[in-house]
Amino acid sequence: TERAKDIKSISLGQGQGPRAEAMIDEGVRTGSWVMLQNCHLCTSWMPMLDRIVETMEPQQTHREFRLWLTSYPSATFPVAVLQNGVKMTTEPPKGLRANIQGSFKMDPISDPEFWGGCTKDLEFKKLLFGLAFFHAVIQERRLYGPLGWNIPYEFTESDMRISVMQLQMFLDEYPNEVPFKALLYLTGECNYGGRVTDDKDRRLIMTLLDDYYTPEVFQDTYTYFGDHYYSPAPMNHEEYLKFINSLPTDPPPGVFGFHDNATLTKDRNETYAMMNALLLTVGSAAGGSGVGPEEVVGNVASDILKRVPQPWDIGAVAEKWPIVYEESMNTVLRQELQRFNKLINVILGSLKNIHKAIQGLLLMSAELETCFFQIFDGKTPELWLAKSYPSRKPLGSYVNDLIERLAFFQKWIDEGIPVTFWISGIYFTQAFTTGALQNFARKYKIPIDTITFDFDTPKQFHNRPPTERPEDGVYCYGLFIEGCKWNEELWLLDESDPKVLTVDAPMLHFQPQLKTKLRKFNHYNCPTYKISTRKGTLSTTGHSTNFIMWIRVNSETPQSHWVKRGVAFLSQLDV
Repeated sequence: TERAKDIKSISLGQGQGPRAEAMIDEGVRTGSWVMLQNCHLCTSWMPMLDRIVETMEPQQTHREFRLWLTSYPSATFPVAVLQNGVKMTTEPPKGLRANIQGSFKMDPISDPEFWGGCTKDLEFKKLLFGLAFFHAVIQERRLYGPLGWNIPYEFTESDMRISVMQLQMFLDEYPNEVPFKALLYLTGECNYGGRVTDDKDRRLIMTLLDDYYTPEVFQDTYTYFGDHYYSPAPMNHEEYLKFINSLPTDPPPGVFGFHDNATLTKDRNETYAMMNALLLTVGSAAGGSGVGPEEVVGNVASDILKRVPQPWDIGAVAEKWPIVYEESMNTVLRQELQRFNKLINVILGSLKNIHKAIQGLLLMSAELETCFFQIFDGKTPELWLAKSYPSRKPLGSYVNDLIERLAFFQKWIDEGIPVTFWISGIYFTQAFTTGALQNFARKYKIPIDTITFDFDTPKQFHNRPPTERPEDGVYCYGLFIEGCKWNEELWLLDESDPKVLTVDAPMLHFQPQLKTKLRKFNHYNCPTYKISTRKGTLSTTGHSTNFIMWIRVNSETPQSHWVKRGVAFLSQLDV
């Protein structure tokens, strides 16, 4: 506007393409500036934008015309436009201290009129610092992968800005109290929570915010963590910046709510990402006396073909264990075998085709070639994972795990319904848990929607497995705990041992019970996932592809502590 330029802007979205084209045409003729915002929301129009930019004739374009584009990172943004344009990126500062500093240098906090404009100076500055600290913490937690957030959200300065303005507004409007309930709801559920789609992440963000929007923050002795991290007494803006600059450069994981072991998890994830990137640069040619990829993959394929059994005869199994009203587990068994049969057929078929392709008897398709090189790299082929239960295991561990699962079901077929179930070995876990509830509902003639699981960790079976099935429900083993450990002396959740990231969970008794008659005991409501990514999508059955269920487990520690730690049950590890 200093150059008296006419700036026309439009926020892209459904149906906005023609309006944007008209604005660009006018700008090319008259020399006005055009800004197209949120290009990532109009992916279907991006090819047209690419053509418009490509066909612009410099001789017929006004020399003052400029086209401005804003977008989140997007795979659909035209590469040619990106290469030919001047690029500016905005990213949150790296590190807790730099992040808090960035918030304090941001408008409106840096505006002297806004800074000193609240009628409750003490409450405003104490809570404002807490809000900036919270904003930095939720950004930094993303570095810890699924331990920090199930889904890595892009929290922005806009979330912070609107929350700051609402904080001052509510403090001015309520002279006799601090409306924590309203502030918590607007900041946690609306401003930041508006972009949080996972219910476990929503529970986490509200738990984190409770530490900063609390009446205790007005006490001089209250700290967020340790001796260095607290909301200082009110002072001027420059003194706040000096205080922030005095914070430690490298904060411990406890500042973000984690155990010290979380640093190992973060470093391990970074190492895995780097090694995967390096694998992309590795050639497939053999060295002078080395073994070529064809021979390596051929040997691996032969070994797997020997070890993986043939698909089950579903008809014979159905004859031996027919579907009956009183026993839903027979239905679960049949459905599980059908799923595993599909997976076995894909594995055996692809390995046989790879053998034929190596021998020159079959043309290797693009899909088969990808499978070939993934086997060579020691990865589980995507071709298999498309028909498989979720897994992050490398190829060797995946095959071993698959064979153990098949052996578990073969034993079920041979000997009947197990006394204890290896819950981690079940393909579709939600069908198994539904079958257990259905048995209880049919036995006692209770509507199934009025019952749920109560959970017990029977100590008597710690070293001596049960020999009989329980009267109601099922005994399950095979889960792992991430983020803490199971104290076998106190028989409850406890802090992790140093450098131990996961431990075996105790045997659990899934006890169907009326929702109105659940046991009351000190517990942590622990989410249970199939794999460590924790992120999942809703499948056609209405169930998550990753999340299994909530399990209430013994704990004397406040629930918020384990929520911030990222504690969860996993049905399998990554190795």
